[in-house]
Amino acid sequence: MDTVFDALAHPTRRRILELLKRGGMTAGDLAAAFDVSKPTMSGHFARLRDAGLIQGETRGTSTVYTLNLSVLEEVMMGFMGRLKVGEGEGRE
Repeated sequence: MDTVFDALAHPTRRRILELLKRGGMTAGDLAAAFDVSKPTMSGHFARLRDAGLIQGETRGTSTVYTLNLSVLEEVMMGFMGRLKVGEGEGRE
């Protein structure tokens, strides 16, 4: 889970996930939405892929990225479960 939260820590990566909520996008289309170099964007894509948050599929000469919703749901459920553990502690 730490890998996921590390990937989510950067605002550019969070914005990539927001853009992908609408559906799959090519790496070029995603990169065009940001004012950073292609190598920097590749690094962001790699961090998101390594965390399992996105999937990349090669189509011809392009890579199309999509959200991996099952991982996002799993992480959110795990996170919410951790919050409930301490809920109510320290209250009288």
